[in-house]
Amino acid sequence: MSGGYKLSYLDNLESESIYIMREVAAEFEKPVLLYSVGKDSSVLLRLARKAFYPGKIPFPLLHVDTSYKFTEMIEFRDNLAEREGLNLIVHRSENYIEKGMHPSGYGRDKCCKFLKTQALLDALSEGEFDAAIGGARREEEKSRAKERIFSFRDRFGAWDPRNQRPELWSLFNTNVDPGESVRVFPLSNWTELDIWNYIKREEIEIVPLYYSKKRKIIRRDGLILLADEFNEPEEGEKVEEEMVRFRTLGCSPCSGAVESDAADLDGIIEEVGAALKSERENRAIDHESEGSMETKKKEGYF
Repeated sequence: MSGGYKLSYLDNLESESIYIMREVAAEFEKPVLLYSVGKDSSVLLRLARKAFYPGKIPFPLLHVDTSYKFTEMIEFRDNLAEREGLNLIVHRSENYIEKGMHPSGYGRDKCCKFLKTQALLDALSEGEFDAAIGGARREEEKSRAKERIFSFRDRFGAWDPRNQRPELWSLFNTNVDPGESVRVFPLSNWTELDIWNYIKREEIEIVPLYYSKKRKIIRRDGLILLADEFNEPEEGEKVEEEMVRFRTLGCSPCSGAVESDAADLDGIIEEVGAALKSERENRAIDHESEGSMETKKKEGYF
């Protein structure tokens, strides 16, 4: 319309995501927002605030803490929750943590299965949540490209990629049988570059690990790992100091950094715009075995 306000590409993405969140709040009895402390979760949190402003976000946040998250992530999470009065639930699989479950001793697949997948299923069951909102995007990884925005899980929390409901004209089937639940992905149509442009536009605070600076690192199995309390140098390894940052954040023993000089948002946006590989190329758990991510998702992984 001549002379009218024209929505930007980011405005359209924002509008779609807000609509999805409001649909979840209207259609489900007990939804929850999965908060991983990463950049996508930070965008989800901003969208949730906008969706229900001036009221409070009508559902809690859930963080599954494996006990191996970067210290900076936990500090950021706790400071944000206290400062903004968030209804934050933190769930840990204490039984397996007490047994010393660690990727180096049990393997990444087994560690992820118990500290992430089973922990998430237990938390959703204990909270009796019928919808879990997450920040996965279709362009991140090939199995995630198979997800619908409203992705249904059976009573065991399992996902069947062959049994997905059509979502024509943004109409979502929210009917679930007793015991079933839905994983909802409001950022499905966003890209990594969209996320960073939105963070810049909205001036969203993020974990400092996303910004490049000189850090102590260990090179292992093709990954650049942060030399911290979770990653001690093994025989033949040495601790180096390099300019690195993280494109994606998870558990410290499984999240690789990238060599980078991008110390601010403009630098990150330029770097991501020129990137030829997905950010999840540096997440070891995605590549542990053939079809690894899809198998984990079928078992209940997010």
